[in-house]
Amino acid sequence: NVLAEAARIARGQVKDLSELTTDAADAVVFPGGFGAAKNLSSFASKGGEMTVIPEVEKVISGFHGAGKPQAFCCIAPILAAKVLGDKKPTLTLGSTGAAEQWPYQGAIDVAKGFGANMEEKSVSEVCKDEVNKIVTTPAYMYEGKFHEIQDGVGNMIAELLKLVK
Repeated sequence: NVLAEAARIARGQVKDLSELTTDAADAVVFPGGFGAAKNLSSFASKGGEMTVIPEVEKVISGFHGAGKPQAFCCIAPILAAKVLGDKKPTLTLGSTGAAEQWPYQGAIDVAKGFGANMEEKSVSEVCKDEVNKIVTTPAYMYEGKFHEIQDGVGNMIAELLKLVK
């Protein structure tokens, strides 16, 4: 149960994603991980034939339409690529470098297939699409140490906050 697990991690009450509106928040962050590939979409099982759950699609489309910033890390940029592909978002899912360091690089081609412009970035870098108000970073798309992942995620949040008006 995603809500129960989220409440356990947050150590408090959580609300269903269907309750999130653009009036309720200045920005939204999709942290990624296998949950984004399996619970927020069908990417884990269907790859390029994936769908995004309606509540997530509504949030991504709604925040984009309202001109509110969004951040996606790890595999979560695939959600933005699928939902906003017709808007040609510029995103990162990491690099096509050494496969042992970037084991999930196949997702880059899938995102391109959805219409996204993909930038290769290192684990500590961010990709900032100012037109679509989207910030992304590779996070665990890279086989790195925790502090390397944290640096990139911290940079992503810092850039996201610069887009909040």
